[in-house]
Amino acid sequence: MFSAATYSQRRSTLLQQLAAEGARGIVFMPGNEEVPLNYRDNTYHFRQDSTFLYFFGHDQADLNGTVDLDTGESALWGDDPSMDDIIWTGPKPDLEARAERCGCTAGGTNSALSAALQAAQKAGRTIHFLPPYRLATACWLAHCTGEHFNTTLSECGWGLRDKASLPLIRSVVAQRSVKGIEEIAEMEKALGISYAMYAKAMELARPGLGERCIAAALDSTVALGGAHNSFTTICSVRGEVLHNHDYSHTMHQGDLLLIDSGAESDLHYASDITRTLPVGGLFSSRQKDVYALVLDAQQTAIRMAAPGIAYRDCHMAAVTSLADGLRAMGLLRGNVEDIVHNGAHALFMPHGLGHMLGLDVHDMEHLGEDHVGYDAAHTRSDQFGLRSLRFARELFPGLTLTVEPGCYFIPALMDKWKAEKICREFIDFDALEHFRDFGGIRIEDDILITATGSRVLGRPIPKTPEGIEARMHARC
Repeated sequence: MFSAATYSQRRSTLLQQLAAEGARGIVFMPGNEEVPLNYRDNTYHFRQDSTFLYFFGHDQADLNGTVDLDTGESALWGDDPSMDDIIWTGPKPDLEARAERCGCTAGGTNSALSAALQAAQKAGRTIHFLPPYRLATACWLAHCTGEHFNTTLSECGWGLRDKASLPLIRSVVAQRSVKGIEEIAEMEKALGISYAMYAKAMELARPGLGERCIAAALDSTVALGGAHNSFTTICSVRGEVLHNHDYSHTMHQGDLLLIDSGAESDLHYASDITRTLPVGGLFSSRQKDVYALVLDAQQTAIRMAAPGIAYRDCHMAAVTSLADGLRAMGLLRGNVEDIVHNGAHALFMPHGLGHMLGLDVHDMEHLGEDHVGYDAAHTRSDQFGLRSLRFARELFPGLTLTVEPGCYFIPALMDKWKAEKICREFIDFDALEHFRDFGGIRIEDDILITATGSRVLGRPIPKTPEGIEARMHARC
């Protein structure tokens, strides 16, 4: 955990922001429960709710937090460990000690919390909460707020998502979007593990090995670093499948191995890095040509990223760079501005440039992607490709996000566009046939928006073709 003063200050800032919104009542921040609810079974790895972590810090199950907007008091709620708890999980601090550790008062048991919230609501006070994303949390919210529900999945508290507090969502997004020095340090720790992961991958990516060997080596590197993965590793020679978790293929000479992976720090701050490696250590000339287009697109976006610049404009600059390169290769034709305006480039890059990063690898998107990445000045496009941009709004100091352009040759999508004559005036489908078995390339780094521009976080992981080849041959 950070210092108690850190969590106190975070809650104080939240109070000020909600006061500015005119909000009154009680903020209720439930922590996560164990899954299954009988925690002694240890069936699944426990992951604390990120917003609870941000404001109260404790990484243990069955704790809850409240912030009273009228009195300014913050309280931690939970049950003290029983003797059975101690037998199965060892000694744990009591609630008083936990509350002191995060700079607030001890409110009482979870049963007392439920009664207090129901009484507050009956007295006409507003209970502010964020949209639940776990069924158990939704049911707990329904119980604590006195909502009636039955036991069906569709009605067991999920309706509370529509009753989540917009002032609270806006305030939490605004506050968590600006990363403090201590948060950046945690992300750098996670990126240190990412560096070791890719060093291992470059050592092992050779013909005859299975994808699962690389994936296992990546996961073991995370475990040896005392951490957990920030998301399920993508490791595939079928890089044209954007989220490919199938590790069943054997790698062959000339394949491209796309790896998208990340680790969490001790305090759950995430890293998210992608590299595309030539199996055997050398890119073919055709692979190197396409790789250079993706690298140019990424570097264009990183150079452009700065306070006051809309990330949508960085995305557009990246895809324009990519489209220009594909036109030079003979795969696209016509005026580059027309190509991009009509979305022809999205055949090759059907996703957005990146997303916010922090305590969640897609930071806070469970609160609503449009609340996180869009605002009144930046609304979501309905154009294929551009509509998948997760973050579009203006950049500001303290923001951390990913920059991950790609170029993919997706046979099913190519066939669909050709059959339906989509953007046929801009795409040379005959030339495209020669790339049918190419796969995909993506390059991703994590950046911090500074006062004057941006900085790539973490120890540099080789990403130029020459740098990757040199590292892979040095490891052979």
